[in-house]
Amino acid sequence: MLRIEEKLTMRRVRRSIHAVILLALVSALAHGETRKEFRYTVGHVTLSVINQYGPIVVKPAPGNQIIVVAVLHSDKVEIDQAQNRNRVDIHSHLLPGATADSGQVDYDIQIPAGVSVVLRSANGRLRAEGLRGDVTLESPNAAIEVADINHSHVRVKTMTGPVRLLNIRDAHVEVTSVSGDVVLNAVNGPQVRVNESSGHINYDGDFGYGGEYRFSSNSGDIEASAPESASMEVEAHSEKGRVVNDFQLEPKHTSFVVKAGSAFAGTMNKAASSVRLFSISGKIHLKKR
Repeated sequence: MLRIEEKLTMRRVRRSIHAVILLALVSALAHGETRKEFRYTVGHVTLSVINQYGPIVVKPAPGNQIIVVAVLHSDKVEIDQAQNRNRVDIHSHLLPGATADSGQVDYDIQIPAGVSVVLRSANGRLRAEGLRGDVTLESPNAAIEVADINHSHVRVKTMTGPVRLLNIRDAHVEVTSVSGDVVLNAVNGPQVRVNESSGHINYDGDFGYGGEYRFSSNSGDIEASAPESASMEVEAHSEKGRVVNDFQLEPKHTSFVVKAGSAFAGTMNKAASSVRLFSISGKIHLKKR
């Protein structure tokens, strides 16, 4: 009797699993999703991807092929693609009647070392991870993430989208934003620049590689954290906001008046890196980690 009940239970489980799989397939077909894959054999080229709606995620791959997997959410969008001698271009092409939902394309891309990428999206998340080439990411509103990149140029442009940079070493970094907050964690290199209008800037690192670090925001706050072992020459100035310093700095001559609460300047250890923090009305805090 027990074995009969077990068999009946297993049959019910199998029927439930089959029903779930069938529903998933029907749902995918109902939404009209289409999967496309493109492969390009390349050397040192630039990959450009423009996507009106939907995320673009780029990760590293071995070998010498760019692999592009695109999921189109409907027949209201097409993919235009071309490979020239030193470029690969991918462009989501919206058809009449396309909306933010029906025009969405999700890109999952793998690239070999030495390929530079230029990613543009109106509102889809942009992420570049573990790449060994220059990276440019642009979006007016989407979240932008860059992680685990060394010895490259990283350029980010946004209006309102949040920006997060993580574990970027020995790189030239440029971030331009209007109101999106910018977070930099373990980011260093010969040049690291962030220009903001009203968004906040948060840096947590060591100001290493004898680099130039320039963080400026018109009205947003700037918070920079570093260890006591950091080797830096620093100037911080806010015309209308409060300025706070947690370190014991050796005094240095400046071109502006060092006034407690609104500006400070000095050096630490061997002063290998140059750090400039500036805001018109935002608060500046140099924190000891």
